[in-house]
Amino acid sequence: MVKFTIVVPVFNEKDNLSRLEVELMKFINSTKYKTKILIIDDGSTDGSKEIIKRLCEKNSFFEYVSFKTNHGLSSALKAGFDLCDSEYLGYIDADLQTSPNDFHNLLKYIGKYDLVTGYRAKRKDSLIKKLTSLAANNIRNLFTNDGVNDTGCPLKVIKTDYAKRIPMFKGLHRFLPAMILLQKGKIIEIPVQHFPRIAGKAKFGLFNRILGPLSDCFAFIWMRRKYINYQIDNND
Repeated sequence: MVKFTIVVPVFNEKDNLSRLEVELMKFINSTKYKTKILIIDDGSTDGSKEIIKRLCEKNSFFEYVSFKTNHGLSSALKAGFDLCDSEYLGYIDADLQTSPNDFHNLLKYIGKYDLVTGYRAKRKDSLIKKLTSLAANNIRNLFTNDGVNDTGCPLKVIKTDYAKRIPMFKGLHRFLPAMILLQKGKIIEIPVQHFPRIAGKAKFGLFNRILGPLSDCFAFIWMRRKYINYQIDNND
């Protein structure tokens, strides 16, 4: 029985998919958790879908679903959460700026915590990208007070039952730790490796990193006020 599912959103990453296959298989072959890979093709237009099909035909541990059109990262993650049937799920971007090998470290904490999120301690990005991400994290922390330094880090492990209770909307991928805390769950942030992007193009620009998160914060505030969280106790 599969214990751990790695969700990989993909949008126009054809030049990274061969390396992604190699690195994911290294993890699968070295972990004690029976693992499968669930690729969410977010309406790619560069031929990524055809490569993903071949990867899944070649590797029995790989599965995929494909959107008809591009819907964005939050939608891709929601699809992954909805389709996951293992006890734990992980999330990693297809650009390999983070490494599947670090799932080993994150999984060490998942028994005690409900979300284990990576923290890019030595980030290999441009100065402007670092500064805009820092600003976005500070803005988000003012609204959420979740205490997370790097919520945008694309390397996380979550208990699946918690992930499925997250009411996803566009932009909510920035608030996954806060949404786990809203469920009275426990989170921890762990340093992970970070690498320069060597192929493909970044999907987020200045608007996505600053103005987008700011507007999403107001949506989160509304969600926090309206969020329904209950536990059933049938014991007499």
